[in-house]
Amino acid sequence: MTKKILYKGAEAEIYLSKYLGKDVLKKHRIKKSYRIKEIDENLISTRTKEETKLMIEARGQGVSVPIIYDVDLKKGIITMQYVKGERIKDIFDKISDKKRKKLCIDIGRNIAKFHNNNIIHGDITTSNMIFYDKRVHFIDFGLGEISSEVEAKGVDLHVLMEAIESTHSKNSGYFKYVLEGYKNEYRNDAELVFKKIDEIVKRGRYR
Repeated sequence: MTKKILYKGAEAEIYLSKYLGKDVLKKHRIKKSYRIKEIDENLISTRTKEETKLMIEARGQGVSVPIIYDVDLKKGIITMQYVKGERIKDIFDKISDKKRKKLCIDIGRNIAKFHNNNIIHGDITTSNMIFYDKRVHFIDFGLGEISSEVEAKGVDLHVLMEAIESTHSKNSGYFKYVLEGYKNEYRNDAELVFKKIDEIVKRGRYR
């Protein structure tokens, strides 16, 4: 079967495939010829393992992420569910104000669920969320990590704030509903995270 590549970035390519008769996505980390072979193999294996772990832990906290079917640490391949929904990026500006508000609250609540367990996504944008089966599914944990730091949680939310401001500028005010959903679900002091977002914004202004 010829693989249909959906995305090819600097670190990985994602393509459609089959697994036990199902349509699946495979994320294949790309080898780097400029790195020493043993170091490259170790990095690919470690990053594949870490991403898999984050996805499994996020799912365990009730966050919708693709189901993982198989992992090949040596080749750096994660075989996962093909979530056949719509990217939030593609629908965010098209849905009604009421639906957009609800969507943002849901996004915030889900981010708080991983933050409650110190899971940092690392690249929360509207391109990395898919709406399927009436739920927001989070994809691409490739830049994620485990961290209890308020800074890391603030950065996670700040990335989404910037993504909404740049990609959905006419509806950028809806980010406040992400924070509302987050505050309702976050088990620690959400205001500390929000203050950190403000600090990050100020840092950017005064560079």
